[in-house]
Amino acid sequence: MMPEAGSTSGRRSRAVIFDLDGTLIDSAPDIHAAANRVLAGHGIAPFTLAEARGFVGHGAAAFVRRCLAARGLDDDSALQAQVLQQFLDVYEGAVHLTQPYPGVTACLDALDGAGVALGICTNKPEGPTASVLAHLDLARYFSVIVGGDTLSVRKPDPAPLLRAISQTGSEEVIFVGDSEVDAETSRTAGVPFALFTEGYRKTPVDDLPQAGRFSQFASLPALVDRVLGDRDAPPVVRSGADC
Repeated sequence: MMPEAGSTSGRRSRAVIFDLDGTLIDSAPDIHAAANRVLAGHGIAPFTLAEARGFVGHGAAAFVRRCLAARGLDDDSALQAQVLQQFLDVYEGAVHLTQPYPGVTACLDALDGAGVALGICTNKPEGPTASVLAHLDLARYFSVIVGGDTLSVRKPDPAPLLRAISQTGSEEVIFVGDSEVDAETSRTAGVPFALFTEGYRKTPVDDLPQAGRFSQFASLPALVDRVLGDRDAPPVVRSGADC
């Protein structure tokens, strides 16, 4: 488990747990570049950025499996293991093409200033997670970080999210993510889900269970207040862009 690095101190009654890739940061360009660099060393044809983005969501091992499967190499377990290790080695420091989504820092400032505990629950391994948060000066916001290799399971298993929630000590919690994996994780954990619509999602917005959705981070603090202020609100939003 990564050491607690955020500015939050003491127990806070409310918490927001965030997914990372496709939610707080657009890391697909770095993932894409790292993957193509490794694949080139094996004589494997490169992927477009859109293709690489479509493989993101279930962790590094699943990402590599999807890359190799798309090239008809999914039956070569030795190659998968080699490519995965090489990808992790390259990706550990691949941070220079990654950027926070617009408004993320101001949103985190607002939530922290309102006394909300902040955490991360991601399928990205702990090493790359720490590297990118440090590079973008975001680590200071988060008191809890659960990575894809913190536990023996990863999202959509609810255990990583439940671990993050437990470590915040907060009683009212919302999970913010961008994908089908995040929505399913929230559902199985019994936690309200806020959907960021501009990430790596493949499913239509209306098909994902959610307590609310947003496309601009300036909208999130009000959404958190609405959802946590009315826990009897309908769990699924079917209309409107930012609700």
